[in-house]
Amino acid sequence: MTAIDFINYAVALATIGLGLCGWLAPRWTMDKLDIRSGPTNMAYTEVSAVSGCLFVGIGIGVLVLNDPVAWFALGLAYGGAAVGRVTSILRDQAGSRQSWTFFGTEAALAAWLILANFPLT
Repeated sequence: MTAIDFINYAVALATIGLGLCGWLAPRWTMDKLDIRSGPTNMAYTEVSAVSGCLFVGIGIGVLVLNDPVAWFALGLAYGGAAVGRVTSILRDQAGSRQSWTFFGTEAALAAWLILANFPLT
Protein backbone atom coordinates (compact mmCIF):
# COMPACT_ATOMS: atom_id res chain seq x y z
CA MET A 1 0.00 0.00 0.00
CA THR A 2 1.39 3.39 -1.01
CA ALA A 3 1.26 6.57 1.08
CA ILE A 4 -1.45 7.89 -1.26
CA ASP A 5 -3.53 4.76 -0.69
CA PHE A 6 -3.08 5.00 3.08
CA ILE A 7 -4.20 8.64 3.22
CA ASN A 8 -7.10 8.01 0.82
CA TYR A 9 -8.33 5.15 3.01
CA ALA A 10 -7.95 7.28 6.16
CA VAL A 11 -10.04 10.05 4.57
CA ALA A 12 -12.71 7.53 3.52
CA LEU A 13 -12.86 6.04 7.02
CA ALA A 14 -13.08 9.52 8.58
CA THR A 15 -15.85 10.37 6.11
CA ILE A 16 -17.77 7.25 7.14
CA GLY A 17 -17.17 7.99 10.83
CA LEU A 18 -18.51 11.53 10.54
CA GLY A 19 -21.44 10.24 8.54
CA LEU A 20 -22.26 7.69 11.22
CA CYS A 21 -22.42 10.52 13.77
CA GLY A 22 -24.86 12.48 11.61
CA TRP A 23 -26.95 9.43 10.87
CA LEU A 24 -27.08 7.72 14.25
CA ALA A 25 -26.74 10.73 16.54
CA PRO A 26 -28.50 13.61 14.75
CA ARG A 27 -29.32 15.52 17.95
CA TRP A 28 -25.67 15.41 19.07
CA THR A 29 -24.52 16.40 15.57
CA MET A 30 -27.01 19.27 15.44
CA ASP A 31 -25.80 20.50 18.83
CA LYS A 32 -22.16 20.43 17.65
CA LEU A 33 -23.08 22.22 14.40
CA ASP A 34 -25.36 24.76 16.13
CA ILE A 35 -28.40 23.59 14.15
CA ARG A 36 -31.87 23.81 15.69
CA SER A 37 -35.07 22.04 14.79
CA GLY A 38 -38.01 24.19 13.78
CA PRO A 39 -41.73 23.62 14.12
CA THR A 40 -41.34 20.18 12.53
CA ASN A 41 -38.68 17.54 12.99
CA MET A 42 -37.44 17.93 9.40
CA ALA A 43 -34.03 19.08 10.67
CA TYR A 44 -33.39 15.62 12.14
CA THR A 45 -34.12 13.87 8.86
CA GLU A 46 -32.00 16.40 6.98
CA VAL A 47 -29.01 15.84 9.27
CA SER A 48 -29.47 12.05 9.16
CA ALA A 49 -29.58 12.12 5.37
CA VAL A 50 -27.17 14.88 4.31
CA SER A 51 -24.71 14.98 7.20
CA GLY A 52 -25.14 11.28 7.81
CA CYS A 53 -25.89 8.58 5.29
CA LEU A 54 -24.69 10.62 2.32
CA PHE A 55 -21.21 10.58 3.86
CA VAL A 56 -21.49 6.92 4.84
CA GLY A 57 -22.54 6.02 1.30
CA ILE A 58 -19.83 7.94 -0.51
CA GLY A 59 -17.20 6.71 1.97
CA ILE A 60 -18.17 3.09 1.43
CA GLY A 61 -18.41 3.70 -2.31
CA VAL A 62 -14.83 4.94 -2.67
CA LEU A 63 -13.54 2.05 -0.54
CA VAL A 64 -15.39 -0.51 -2.68
CA LEU A 65 -14.42 1.08 -6.00
CA ASN A 66 -10.87 2.02 -4.93
CA ASP A 67 -10.31 3.79 -8.21
CA PRO A 68 -8.69 7.19 -8.85
CA VAL A 69 -11.95 8.45 -10.38
CA ALA A 70 -13.84 7.61 -7.18
CA TRP A 71 -11.23 9.28 -4.97
CA PHE A 72 -11.27 12.31 -7.28
CA ALA A 73 -15.08 12.47 -7.02
CA LEU A 74 -14.85 12.40 -3.22
CA GLY A 75 -12.43 15.32 -3.53
CA LEU A 76 -14.95 17.20 -5.66
CA ALA A 77 -17.62 16.57 -3.01
CA TYR A 78 -15.37 18.01 -0.29
CA GLY A 79 -14.51 20.88 -2.62
CA GLY A 80 -18.20 21.62 -3.11
CA ALA A 81 -18.70 21.62 0.64
CA ALA A 82 -15.77 24.02 1.08
CA VAL A 83 -17.13 26.41 -1.58
CA GLY A 84 -20.59 26.33 -0.02
CA ARG A 85 -19.18 26.93 3.45
CA VAL A 86 -16.90 29.84 2.52
CA THR A 87 -19.71 31.40 0.49
CA SER A 88 -21.95 31.29 3.55
CA ILE A 89 -19.18 32.54 5.86
CA LEU A 90 -18.75 35.60 3.68
CA ARG A 91 -22.37 36.17 2.62
CA ASP A 92 -24.01 35.46 5.96
CA GLN A 93 -21.24 36.86 8.17
CA ALA A 94 -20.98 33.39 9.71
CA GLY A 95 -17.24 33.43 10.28
CA SER A 96 -16.41 31.70 13.54
CA ARG A 97 -13.47 29.62 14.60
CA GLN A 98 -15.60 26.52 14.05
CA SER A 99 -16.84 27.48 10.58
CA TRP A 100 -13.35 28.47 9.41
CA THR A 101 -11.93 25.21 10.83
CA PHE A 102 -14.56 23.18 8.96
CA PHE A 103 -13.81 25.14 5.79
CA GLY A 104 -10.07 24.55 6.15
CA THR A 105 -10.58 20.85 6.72
CA GLU A 106 -12.90 20.48 3.74
CA ALA A 107 -10.57 22.49 1.50
CA ALA A 108 -7.54 20.47 2.58
CA LEU A 109 -9.30 17.14 2.02
CA ALA A 110 -10.52 18.35 -1.37
CA ALA A 111 -7.05 19.48 -2.39
CA TRP A 112 -5.48 16.21 -1.28
CA LEU A 113 -8.02 13.95 -2.98
CA ILE A 114 -8.06 15.93 -6.22
CA LEU A 115 -4.30 16.47 -6.55
CA ALA A 116 -3.20 13.03 -5.30
CA ASN A 117 -5.58 11.20 -7.62
CA PHE A 118 -5.14 13.32 -10.75
CA PRO A 119 -4.34 12.72 -13.53
CA LEU A 120 -6.80 9.89 -13.48
CA THR A 121 -5.23 6.61 -14.47
